[in-house]
Amino acid sequence: MSKRHDAIFEDVLKGLNNESAPGEDDRGGTRFLRRSNALAEAGEREEKVLRWVDPALCVMWDRHNRAYELLNEDNCRDLIDSIKSQGQQEFPAIVRKLRKGRGAEYEVICGARRHFAVTWLRANNYPQFRYLVEVRDLSDEEAFRLADVENRDREDISDFERARDYAAALDQYYGGRQKAMAERLEVSEGWLSRYLNLARLPDQVVAAYQSIRDIKELHARVLKPLLANPKTSPSILAAARDLAEKQAAAREGQGAPIEASAVLSSLRSAASGPRRARPPEQVFRGDADSAGVTLRKRGSKVLLEFSEKLSDASLRAALEAYLANRSAGRK
Repeated sequence: MSKRHDAIFEDVLKGLNNESAPGEDDRGGTRFLRRSNALAEAGEREEKVLRWVDPALCVMWDRHNRAYELLNEDNCRDLIDSIKSQGQQEFPAIVRKLRKGRGAEYEVICGARRHFAVTWLRANNYPQFRYLVEVRDLSDEEAFRLADVENRDREDISDFERARDYAAALDQYYGGRQKAMAERLEVSEGWLSRYLNLARLPDQVVAAYQSIRDIKELHARVLKPLLANPKTSPSILAAARDLAEKQAAAREGQGAPIEASAVLSSLRSAASGPRRARPPEQVFRGDADSAGVTLRKRGSKVLLEFSEKLSDASLRAALEAYLANRSAGRK
């Protein structure tokens, strides 16, 4: 994480209540760890409570910026192997305590991949692993910013997942004020605007891709002006529907999936429409053995081409044939 993001991270956590509830139950052998942070400005020490819990006690925050359903053994393999190698999860996930009666005890703000990895290990012959969490008292807006800071530089969260998260947060936390949101996230308005444009891609275009993880911010930049043009938008959407059908068939084992670059290329081609066929060439000859004169049309102009080696007599005969054909066409 960059130094700038570290600063944002600390700003989000500043002033939050880090004390645990006294006398809280030690459910299922959960053990408590304490991590002390020196607070340079005040010269005090802050106690943070970490817990090892059963991941089944946790649910994803419904505003989590990662699509949990897209996590699998393959894209979490590096983390699974790391936890196995270390013998435990090294960095805690950040969670909030849920009200009783919600069916779970904790809501995961940051740490979806860690949750999946530990859950997978427990289901695959490693029941000793537990999920390391740090319980925080966060508002929804603070939770959003914290999750964004943690995941902004990570390559394993896609542009579209991030864009979708920003679009929802814009209305929910910032009243649709893009400038205010950019200031809170400490990013430029232009940078934020590009991601919001990505989130606004039509559903038909999103479905044209094999996975939402394949959709890049660049794709929205390319398609935005074409989709805004009433002359090209219908063609793009029609092409997107056709691509979506092929992608759906590929998921059922019928054909190969279409790569993201090919999808973007197809959509751009649809905007330019079918290529106009070149007008057929006409050749006029004075006699069968002559090379003659070739006629080509360029809009309202007519080009007559012939070889320099063509004799005057053959050229004259060919031009007479052209003029006769031209006169007949005007009648």
